[in-house]
Amino acid sequence: MEQKKGEVKIYEQGCEQYGLGSVIFGNLAMLVWIGLGTACCWFFQHFYHIAAWVYLVVALSMVFVVLRRVVCVNCYYYGKRCPIGWGKLTALMFKQGSMDKFATSPGVKLAPMTYGLLSLIPMGFVIAAMVQDFQVAQPIVLVLLVTISAYSGAASRKKSCMNCKMRLICPGAAVKEKKL
Repeated sequence: MEQKKGEVKIYEQGCEQYGLGSVIFGNLAMLVWIGLGTACCWFFQHFYHIAAWVYLVVALSMVFVVLRRVVCVNCYYYGKRCPIGWGKLTALMFKQGSMDKFATSPGVKLAPMTYGLLSLIPMGFVIAAMVQDFQVAQPIVLVLLVTISAYSGAASRKKSCMNCKMRLICPGAAVKEKKL
């Protein structure tokens, strides 16, 4: 089938909508990730735990509002259940954009930076806290944060991208088509 100018090529074999279990698990994993990051920042006790509060507000805002506005409005899954259900969330908050703008939207650069900082910032705070006043819980929370970050950034992402209709045009897709 020949692609027309301005037409977005989607992965036809991809999931039309993901299951509710996937959505619930994905959102719980994201909340645990943010919770662990907040806990890591909480160990840094200077200024009445302000780092933890700022991290929590910024993380929740970026993940559940800002990225939904700059990424999801242009996605095939707008108004549908994507692997984490954000297409439905986005439709409740923002007007639909255009799929042909997806690959060039600022969100495709902002998303990996945001998710990277969700881990790196709290790691810095908990390491600084361990140097200043070591507590047994600190390395445990750090290992849990690294584990969920690695899972979300690799295994979960690859599984989601494998069945995503946007994988052919998504610059961040963890699964790429082989060129013949």
